[in-house]
Amino acid sequence: MALFTRKTKRLIIRPLALSDFVEWKTYFSSMSPPQNKWDNKNRDPSDLSKPSFRKILKSQKNLRDSDKFFDLAVFFFFSGKIVGTVAAMDVLRGLGQTSYLGYFIHNKFWGKGYGKEATLAMIDIAFRDIKLHRIEAGIEPSNRRSIMLARSIGLRKEGLKKRAVYLRGKWNDLVMYSATCEEFGVEWKGTPKTRPR
Repeated sequence: MALFTRKTKRLIIRPLALSDFVEWKTYFSSMSPPQNKWDNKNRDPSDLSKPSFRKILKSQKNLRDSDKFFDLAVFFFFSGKIVGTVAAMDVLRGLGQTSYLGYFIHNKFWGKGYGKEATLAMIDIAFRDIKLHRIEAGIEPSNRRSIMLARSIGLRKEGLKKRAVYLRGKWNDLVMYSATCEEFGVEWKGTPKTRPR
């Protein structure tokens, strides 16, 4: 299987490719109105051009190549439609070997288990392909859906990080959930590039 790619029962998780342009454009222009304050809204049509998409692909590849940010698309296995995105963000090497875990599912597909399926695949990619030892998810305390997802995939609650992120014009607390590779049955071996010095 290709690096940073996973197939699940219903989904494929992989980097975006130029051939995904039409699906990507459809994905970002077909969302229902935001369902809560964490939900995305449709992008401006001027941001959905092929040149814009090429810039996104280049940026995502550069971030992967620099070992900083791994933003992957989630597709339906059979139709190829984009369901959402998952990510290992702000990768920290050295003594930490960790990253933040991100996930977003298109609001038309909520409540069907796609978030759980895609996020478990992203965790496997983080531990096996990216060679991380630990992943963390920081979730606003009132984001019940995201907290339920973190619990359902086996992340453990570690505590409250006060005024951790600046969103929507103010500093917000985050409830921190995490896991190490050992908790997911993966022995951390690292590589010369990823091992602490």
